[in-house]
Amino acid sequence: MSLPRRFVVEADGGSRGNPGPAGYGAVVIDPDTGETLAETAEYIGVATNNVAEYKGLVAGLRAVGALLADGPVGTGVQVRVRMDSKLVVEQMSGRWKIKHPDMKPLAAEAAAVLPGADLTYEWIPRERNKHADRLANEAMDAGRRGAQWEPSASTAALDTPRASVAAGPVTPQVGWGAAPDLGAPATLVLLRHGETALTPQKRFSGSGGTDPELSAAGREQAERAAAAFASRGTVQEIVSSPLRRCRETAGAVAARLGLEPRVEDGLRETDFGAWEGLTFGEVRERYGDDLDAWLASPDAAPTGGGESFAEVAGRVAAARDALVTRYAGRTVLVVTHVTPIKTLVRLALGAPPEALFRMELSAASVSSVAYYADGNASVRLLNDTSHLR
Repeated sequence: MSLPRRFVVEADGGSRGNPGPAGYGAVVIDPDTGETLAETAEYIGVATNNVAEYKGLVAGLRAVGALLADGPVGTGVQVRVRMDSKLVVEQMSGRWKIKHPDMKPLAAEAAAVLPGADLTYEWIPRERNKHADRLANEAMDAGRRGAQWEPSASTAALDTPRASVAAGPVTPQVGWGAAPDLGAPATLVLLRHGETALTPQKRFSGSGGTDPELSAAGREQAERAAAAFASRGTVQEIVSSPLRRCRETAGAVAARLGLEPRVEDGLRETDFGAWEGLTFGEVRERYGDDLDAWLASPDAAPTGGGESFAEVAGRVAAARDALVTRYAGRTVLVVTHVTPIKTLVRLALGAPPEALFRMELSAASVSSVAYYADGNASVRLLNDTSHLR
């Protein structure tokens, strides 16, 4: 059998705890037929999501190398890597700098696997990376049993329809001789909810507290936002956090636009644990060491079982991916909270976690991010309050 000179590698990695028990999976596909040429997966012990994702990339590229072991890689071999990790795709494409010391050697290892090959990287939503995701989860399941993944026991290929790669010739991508047709982006218009009684007092108000309603001032802000969106006429869908203050704000806009809001649980605010209802100063006085740790690391959680910023970023990114896929080419009003909005902006910019502390978001303010088909994002607006004046 003659092998193709073009390959698609789909790779993924995961960690149950970040860091926690981790594994990766990768599959090599013939892009012209959709045939699975190779599968690989491994449980790697305790690691972060990003380390597991990079190891999945390296394993997928090595699997291509193994297929070509009887001859030189040389020129003319084209490999398109498809992953739902924007971090890995952007870093390996050279658009983002690699700063983390754990990532640098893995990126260098990946770059050295297939010398001379034409490598391109493409971000895809998680739903289109199910084969590699299933392999990674099989590897983690095996690790939990004290074993390693066995190809003979895998059902990833059987349970994952080969819909992510067309059976016919692959549509040319960047680096494959043609520029992509990106089309209209999915635009998420990010509306922070109106004020509650806790907002002017700057108290921690997340998803683990009392779920307050809008105050009189907050209801007025919601109505002003609704009037502004009605006059613009651009919003086609409305999605809301499940918390009351967001549902009330979304309801005010929906009533003006004649739309039905859809609730997305991943857009809820951070659970601030024992800090719920307290001011920053009160938290400093009662839980000073925990607060310092929280400010210093995205992996540190608030006192009493709250959520870390890393955990929030994971579920917000998953909600974003689902929305971008569901509403491709449409403009969606997303009514949510400070942390989810800042997280979406931070991820779109490729900014570090500490950027969360460098953004101001007023009650009922509007921000906007556009998401294109190639996985890139463009921040178009931040903290606009002109409709409230």
